[in-house]
Amino acid sequence: MDPFLFVAEWWWIAPSAVGAGAVAAVGTIGMRRRTRRSGRRLAVDAARHDLTTAQRTVTDRRTALKLARADHARIAAERSAQRATADQLAGARRILRERERDLKAAHADAKASRVRLSAAKAAVPAASAPRPLEILRAEHDAIVARWMRYETDPALQITYPAMTDVKQPSTAAYLRAAGRANELRRAVEHRATPADFSAYRQAVSDLERAFEAAEHRAHVLAGESPTAAAWQDAAQDVLARSADAIDRAAGAAASVIAAWTTRGRRDDR
Repeated sequence: MDPFLFVAEWWWIAPSAVGAGAVAAVGTIGMRRRTRRSGRRLAVDAARHDLTTAQRTVTDRRTALKLARADHARIAAERSAQRATADQLAGARRILRERERDLKAAHADAKASRVRLSAAKAAVPAASAPRPLEILRAEHDAIVARWMRYETDPALQITYPAMTDVKQPSTAAYLRAAGRANELRRAVEHRATPADFSAYRQAVSDLERAFEAAEHRAHVLAGESPTAAAWQDAAQDVLARSADAIDRAAGAAASVIAAWTTRGRRDDR
């Protein structure tokens, strides 16, 4: 077949293939944009934002640790030359330990952020399922509803007056957390960016912890002791740690005895 006629007859295949690929790519991009615009991947984007922030914090704190080490070495050298005091050296050592703890905490936060990102990717809701922002608002409303029981139920007000006493530090802390959560909720309603969603999610988490602390304090002030389950969990943890330590000690002793026995046999030979 004449090559010229072949090209003339099938010239349209390549542009059509390219056009189909371009349409598919545009369709994929459009689907991703619709998914992001619908808010289905908002939790994923927020988790990715948190991971980026955590990794940046690790870098910053690693630099701070290097500076603290250099400063500690400098002051130690000056102390040896009688140009620095013992208090200055102790202060540099204290700062160095704080920077080490800060970096360790940053590494732990980054690790947790990676886990949250994986979990968020696995939990992207279906098209008909509630969106992450809707779920977060429902969690917020549930905490507020638990608080309102103490505000509206006369029996609970009488039994646990500390829950509505703003002079109680735990109650005041809850009210501050509630104001912060409400503020961020209004912000995310107008602009649901990953950073805003992450901040609101953290505020809701802080609000829940503040409520738990206030409720626990109110029950203690009402004369109720902590639940037996909490004490049992603590006791079980201590027992488990003790048993583990005993097992390690027994294993070490067995190893020593075995090594000694083997050595004795070799000496007898």
